[in-house]
Amino acid sequence: MENAAPPVENPAPVSVRSPQARQRRWPGRLLLIACATWLTFVALHRLLTGRFWLWLLPDLVPPIFYVAAPLLLFALTPLAGRLRRRCALLLTASLLLGIGHSGLNLPGDPGTPPPGALRVFSWNTLYWHQDDDPDRFYRFLKDQRADIYLLQEYLGWVDDQPRQMNDLTRLRREFPGYHLAVAGEQLTLSRFPIIATPPVGLAAALTPGSPWRTTFDLAKTLRTDLRVGSSVLSVYNVHIPAQAVLNENPFLASFYTELRDRSSRRDAQYQGLRADLDRNRNPVLVSGDFNTTAAMGELTWLSDHLTSANEVNSSLYPTSWYAGILPLWQLDWTFTRSIKIHAYDLLDPVGLSDHRAQSLLIQPVPEISGTG
Repeated sequence: MENAAPPVENPAPVSVRSPQARQRRWPGRLLLIACATWLTFVALHRLLTGRFWLWLLPDLVPPIFYVAAPLLLFALTPLAGRLRRRCALLLTASLLLGIGHSGLNLPGDPGTPPPGALRVFSWNTLYWHQDDDPDRFYRFLKDQRADIYLLQEYLGWVDDQPRQMNDLTRLRREFPGYHLAVAGEQLTLSRFPIIATPPVGLAAALTPGSPWRTTFDLAKTLRTDLRVGSSVLSVYNVHIPAQAVLNENPFLASFYTELRDRSSRRDAQYQGLRADLDRNRNPVLVSGDFNTTAAMGELTWLSDHLTSANEVNSSLYPTSWYAGILPLWQLDWTFTRSIKIHAYDLLDPVGLSDHRAQSLLIQPVPEISGTG
């Protein structure tokens, strides 16, 4: 009798994914890659901003993107399928890392400005009134009725080069009784006497006979010590050099040489400002065009050691620079020490500049008490 043949076992089923199934997985994979890439970018930003000159280019990203980008990707996570949880974890990490660099502002209560509050007006004028009607320009300035004016770009711009401005005669006529100080492109007008103008940082190398162009290059902070009542208030009029010229060709080596030089010049100006503030025991107000966004590490020291005027600005996302498109950047800042700010607004420049103007109300004279 022949042995019966052993039963044939069914082979293990082979999983064959259809082309349609494979196509459905690609959106999730691409989204996961996007989430991981954004987290890597934010981590590198936290590590390199304010420390590595080449990061000045990524620093051009509008700060709001550090919140907007992960929120947009969160909205797409339903497309990730099984990878949805991984995407959510990556995006949560990037949001936590980036939210402090987003420029979002949670203002406090400034209280009601008391009688006698001082008005400060700080503005990058965009080459003075070179391309505008001078009468309209001066009317805009006078309409502010400020006690202290901190004005940047008191200069002309011809053939891609700065040119000295000579408008002091009209300034004295338009602002009778005001005291005036000029250093390069910074101009300060004060209803209070200017008792000293100590040089800040690189400006210490200047002499009374220094050419205007040398002063323009070195003096990017004009400090004026004002006699306010029986006290001294130190006011810093700041214009940090821009980090990049956007119309230059990034495919040329000269672009990166210039970028590195600009980074060095910016670092030197910030170092000089920090050193002077460290030595100064007066109440201080530091204001101007810093060419630095809320996301950039160069502002960290000022934010940690002084009080930002944004604390009393009512905007959730303050902006001050248009860049020819949407106002997505705040480059103009005010910081104080031992001075209470009661109001801070970024005003429409009515077509006279691409920078909004900073308007502040600070505590009245009796509350300012300097120590020399």
